[in-house]
Amino acid sequence: MTIQPARLSDPAVRSFVNAVNSHDREGFLALLAPGATMSDDGSDRDLAEWIDREIFSSHGHMDVENESRGGRCVTARYSNDTWGEMRTKWSFTVEDDGRISRFETGQA
Repeated sequence: MTIQPARLSDPAVRSFVNAVNSHDREGFLALLAPGATMSDDGSDRDLAEWIDREIFSSHGHMDVENESRGGRCVTARYSNDTWGEMRTKWSFTVEDDGRISRFETGQA
């Protein structure tokens, strides 16, 4: 079962999923706090390089299956042109201003 992005609990996470799925790089970057960081499978990555490779140049798409921690943690079927589809877990740190300062992803 998939949760429609509009029904996700956390506004920042909802906007993140919408930006990924609509391939809105500018909107995606606007969601991030200055100096935002991320990790993939437990290793910190260069955020700009990673999002270009894993999301925007490879047509990334998230189908969220469930959420926890008030919507700040989601499990999703993630697909892109490079890797196909895989089950992934995403965890978000959202600042008081509503912007994402860190996200961590990896296979679920």
